[in-house]
Amino acid sequence: MLEMGKILIIFGGTLILLGVIFIFIPKVPYLGKLPGDIYIKKENFNFYFPLTSCLIISFIVSFIIWFFKKLF
Repeated sequence: MLEMGKILIIFGGTLILLGVIFIFIPKVPYLGKLPGDIYIKKENFNFYFPLTSCLIISFIVSFIIWFFKKLF
C-alpha cells in the first residue's frame, strides 16, 4: 500500500510540474517557430508539426534525467 502512495505523490507532482510548464511555454521565444518545424496553411486546412522543437525538448529532458541519475 505504501508503494501506491508514492506513485500517487510522484504522479501528482508531475501533473503540477506540467501545469507550470504549460503556463510558461508561450513566453519562450522561438519555440515552435524553428527551422524544421512543419507548418502547412491552405484555404480550409492548417497543419502544424513542431519537429525541431520536439527534438530539442526531448534532448533537454533526456539530459536532465541523465543528470539526476548520475547525481543520485
